[in-house]
Order: sequence, then structure tokens, then C-alpha cells
Amino acid sequence: MLEHFAEELRLARASSGMSQTALAEALSYSGALVAKVETSERRPSLDFARRCDAVFSADGRFERIQRRISREAVVPWFRDWAAIEQETTALRWFEPVYVPGLVQTEGYARAILAGAGLFAADEVEQQVTARLDRQGVLTRTRPPLLTAVIDEYALRRHVGGPEVMREQLRHLVKIGSALPRVRIQVVPLSAGAYAGLDGPFVIATAASGEDVVFLDGQRHGQVIDRVEYVRQMVEVWESIRGEALSQQQSLDLIAEVAETWS
Repeated sequence: MLEHFAEELRLARASSGMSQTALAEALSYSGALVAKVETSERRPSLDFARRCDAVFSADGRFERIQRRISREAVVPWFRDWAAIEQETTALRWFEPVYVPGLVQTEGYARAILAGAGLFAADEVEQQVTARLDRQGVLTRTRPPLLTAVIDEYALRRHVGGPEVMREQLRHLVKIGSALPRVRIQVVPLSAGAYAGLDGPFVIATAASGEDVVFLDGQRHGQVIDRVEYVRQMVEVWESIRGEALSQQQSLDLIAEVAETWS
């Protein structure tokens, strides 16, 4: 699919009589990046694809190809969940160790993926791009309601260095304040032992109102839709939220911790 995008881009540019430099200017991207996309050396981002659609009046063709590329780039065991994530109306997400993927910055995501030691350098970049592309769900016309509860420990865990952490935490404050469908809450360290210490999970609600649970592991992920299990996880979720600070208190704490990363 990467080669398909490159071919379509070359054909569209040739049909329009545009040079790579002219196309780069029209897209507000560098000529070097356009050249790499046309030779399949660089995977196009969702924004790049959308700009191509606008420049060539392609009626979403480039975006459709890019989304297929993104699905292929996602590790196989994550693909089922990635598809559910894009179609859900609500996400209840708990993370005790990391900042949730849908609200990670590029630097933070790269530090996590590289630090895991599971991917080669080029694979890390592919996974970073795929993760950032997933975040488009939060700014689409009808985004899901995302409620992310994070353990305070995740705010203080050294990932990628002080600059990366400061940028990440400021990003959380920004989107938590600017996006009305994003709610971010923090379970403070003072909570002590609580239900969330058993591990991360996400509960997704479909348009039909049905819930499914996603459990993320080191090299695997599991989507569970058994009614009794989902009911139990909803109870765990409610218990965790009962330990969390309010939205504003959480954003204030995040902003405070951000300034300690200097």
C-alpha cells in the first residue's frame, strides 16, 4: 500500500503539471519529504494525505490509502482494537504507568517505543506515525468521549528526558482544557493501594451502547466482550474514578508537575 500511495501521488502530480517543489509548497511540507513519499522511503501522515486530497481534489482517495497503510503498520495483535477505537462513541481508559496512547506527544511515544527494544529504528518511526495518526479520532467531526484516568506515577516517571516529559504534560493540560470531549483525571499518589494497580485497560462503547474491554500486554492485546467480564471491569473503572481528582484539580496537578521537569 505504501507503493500504491507513492504511485498515486506521482501520477496526480504529473497530471497536474506540478514539480515536487511546487507540490511541496502547496502542501506546506518540505520538498525532501515529498520526494521520500514518492519513492516510498517515508510513510505519509494523515495530515499529508488530507492535504493531497485538497490540492488534487481527490475526494478522499489519498486519505483512504493512507488509512490502509496505517492499519498495516500497526502490529498485528493491535489491529482489531485499533479498528474498534476508530468507531467507538466513548472510551474509558486507565493507565497506571504511561500516558495513554491517544494523548501522547511524538517525543513521548518515540521514547516509549524505542525504549521497549522491540522494534528496529525504522519500525519505531512507523509505529510512532501510526500512533499519532490514531489520535485524529479526537478531532474528527464527531469524536468519541475520552475519559482518561492516569496514575500520578505516570506523570513523574522519567520517559525520554525532562524536555520530553515537560512537553507531554503541557500537552495533556492543553487538550484537557481545549477539547470538550476529552477528560483527563489523575489518581494521586496519596490514594495508596487501589483497584487500578492491577494494570491498564480500556472500555470502549459502541454506537449500539455495547461495551468491550481491551487489555494491553507486552507483546499481545486482548479484546473481551463477555458480558460478565465487561460488567466487572466497569465496576473496577468506577472504583478507580472514585480515587481520582476532579478534572480541574487533575489539570492543575499536571501543570504543577510539568514545571518540575526542568
